[in-house]
Amino acid sequence: MAGSQDGQILPRRDPAILQWYDCRPHAALMPNDSSRPSPPRPAGKLRIAGIIRPHWKALAMALVAVLGETLTDVLEPWPIKLVIDNVVQSKPLPARWGPWVAALFGQNKFAILNFAVAAVLIIAVVGAVSGYVEKYLTTTVSQWVAHDLRRTLYQHIQRLSLFEHGESRTGDLIARVTSDIDAVQDFINSALLGILVNLLTLVGMIGVMIYISWRFTLIALSVAPVLFLVVYFYSRRIKKASRAVRKRESELLSGLAEVLASIHVVQAFAREDYEERRFESDSRQSVEAGLQARSMKAKLSPIVDVIVAVGTCLVLGYGARLALAGELSAGDLVLFLLYVGKTYKPLRDLSKLTNTVSKAAIGYERIQEVLEIESRVRNLPGAREAPVFKGGIEFDHVGFSYGRDVPVLKDVSLRIEPGQVAAIVGPSGTGKTTIVSLIPRFYDPVSGQVKIDGTDIRQYTLKSLRDQISFVLQDTVLFRATIWENIAYGKPDAPPEDTIRAAMLADAHEFIMSLPQGYATMVGERGVTLSGGQRQRIAIARAIVRNTPILILDEPTAGLDAVSERAVVGALDRLMEGKTSVIIAHHLHTIRHADVIFVVKDSELVEYGTHDVLLANGGPYAELYHLQTTQGTAKTANPV
Repeated sequence: MAGSQDGQILPRRDPAILQWYDCRPHAALMPNDSSRPSPPRPAGKLRIAGIIRPHWKALAMALVAVLGETLTDVLEPWPIKLVIDNVVQSKPLPARWGPWVAALFGQNKFAILNFAVAAVLIIAVVGAVSGYVEKYLTTTVSQWVAHDLRRTLYQHIQRLSLFEHGESRTGDLIARVTSDIDAVQDFINSALLGILVNLLTLVGMIGVMIYISWRFTLIALSVAPVLFLVVYFYSRRIKKASRAVRKRESELLSGLAEVLASIHVVQAFAREDYEERRFESDSRQSVEAGLQARSMKAKLSPIVDVIVAVGTCLVLGYGARLALAGELSAGDLVLFLLYVGKTYKPLRDLSKLTNTVSKAAIGYERIQEVLEIESRVRNLPGAREAPVFKGGIEFDHVGFSYGRDVPVLKDVSLRIEPGQVAAIVGPSGTGKTTIVSLIPRFYDPVSGQVKIDGTDIRQYTLKSLRDQISFVLQDTVLFRATIWENIAYGKPDAPPEDTIRAAMLADAHEFIMSLPQGYATMVGERGVTLSGGQRQRIAIARAIVRNTPILILDEPTAGLDAVSERAVVGALDRLMEGKTSVIIAHHLHTIRHADVIFVVKDSELVEYGTHDVLLANGGPYAELYHLQTTQGTAKTANPV
């Protein structure tokens, strides 16, 4: 057994305890996608070309497959013409390639028929292989592009400051990471090269049709301008309708996320019926927007079909007259009709792709909107890695506002020496939480400087600054993960002994060992499967594992019963030993032994000193203390 600390025996690698450690996903085993480089963070506007460029080899191969598809589409009708003209009507084969066919298959009608059958089979095989390769490669590229987009967007969202997160809705951000990226993925998967296939096929077939009869081609394509105008008109309307649908979907998801995150409040106030009505209203608006968009899309397809039918009628009527007059062979007429059908098919497909393109365009715009948000708290040019802090904290004439006219902090100056325990007290809404939020740069001051060890913290990178600060907050947040992962969240490579030692020092080891799976027990989302005291002790263990020189505590004992509070206070005493600790306190009896107490009132620092000195001064602190003492005495004398 290892030595003891604070009277507790610290275990070595005891199999009875460390069996749960083997269940923990070690940092080395966590999926880190190391086989693929991280996507570059966008500088300015995100370009589609920049997203696709890393996959140019796969797209180049897909392009070759597209050319194969185009070639087979153009050649597909020719065997039928061959059978009609050279087998049924006994016309000789063209001089350009007739001798080659005769050398391979013979010169009689059955030989020509065999050649036509072989050509159909070869064209089908080449088309099938080309189609498979193109679809496989574009699907692969679309999946990886979506993956890269998700990583880029997620990285950017995570690094936005609390200013930006406070102005955004969680559900809307989730929609942009999921639905909007899915729309871009669908575009790459089905439309990017699909449009190219249709355009190349269209050009190839028109070229062959002009070769056969340019007059006939002009008649066949006479409806094309009308078709393009209709598609253009409806495309704009479909895009506008798609934007409205996406907005409604985001609002629906935002409302749902908000309610699920606050379900205990909804149930506590019996507001389920109200939330159901609100959700139904949002859902109904989403349905109406979807039906309006669907109406636009539904109108386009039949209009295109009617226009195509008009073009086919023109070709059939004019072509039949030419055939009856002997100006066009039956094979050429059939070939032309097949080409007309195939020519209109790409036009029809292009009109159907309007929906996919519109969704992708809207999704891309919404993704770009997020990526163009510049965080108001970020690494400044020339920021360097922070050295190991001693822990001295100084506020030098700091002023702060959340963007409103009313200041939250006014000219606050204070100093906390390394290793001191400092408490910040005062009425609610006077800026206590804002003061501690400025230390890790969750926000930046509007005026003045926040310094650590005499240096403005804005000169350090955000990560190196926050790596040396630990937090135990009033609202303890635990993730849906094992006890191991929650304790080691801030230091995932911590040895098992350190994790267990932290749990012991936090007075959490005993209740953890009583759980069915010990340290491998899964914690419910936000820690709802544990009591408040248990969650808080796990949060303290998490801070102990990090072992940082600066510790921030935001009313860590609020809402706990007497037994849990006693356990948490003891764990906090062990946690704060040797660290610069900043405590936000509402219950003043918990900070009587603090080295220095700062009193904030009306957004200003009004006094500071030790507990005894502040009581002797008879100022705001003494008033708060006597008020709480009087209330506590009254509760004791008149128990409920």
